[in-house]
Amino acid sequence: MAQDLIRYDVLAQEAFRGLVRKVLTEVAHAGLPGDHHFFISFDTRAPGVRISSRLRERYPEEMTIVLQHQYWDLSANDHAFEVSLSFSGIAEKLVVPYTALKGFFDPSVEFAVTFNVVGEDGQPVDAAREGAAPTPAATPAPVALAPVPAAAPAAVPAPAKAEAEKAPAVEEPAKADDGKSASVVSLDAFRKKP
Repeated sequence: MAQDLIRYDVLAQEAFRGLVRKVLTEVAHAGLPGDHHFFISFDTRAPGVRISSRLRERYPEEMTIVLQHQYWDLSANDHAFEVSLSFSGIAEKLVVPYTALKGFFDPSVEFAVTFNVVGEDGQPVDAAREGAAPTPAATPAPVALAPVPAAAPAAVPAPAKAEAEKAPAVEEPAKADDGKSASVVSLDAFRKKP
């Protein structure tokens, strides 16, 4: 197979980050239209992420927020979005650069996209954290778009749709039997039951 010198994988990731930026910008100005709502996962260790030390302690690696009913002061610029959410009754402001995104999911239309977190050097953060030299295997993976019949992005929790409407601003991912975070969530949990 020929080497991808154009880097379509990187270009696709940048394009979908731009899509998330545009959606959040429009929602910041006009509010959420219809039944749209978002699960947004991000790497809490990524450069530029600003969250309280209390949240950083509780979510040392990854955090998923839900933008549906209870969020305030959403704003989006070219590099990051800011939002205020309530965590256990305490209002907190979060600043999340688009490069820190790991997943964006709108269950109302089954749209999902996953991202590899990119550091300030443009390389995937996971490779840099492990001390590995950047290699083609460590480059951003292609994005996955919904409708996804079997699985949602790895960072999206699995509450039932009725529970998702009442869900708190942050959901902790389910734990597998071995104590590690689960990585695949079925979209059946979000579908209406007949």
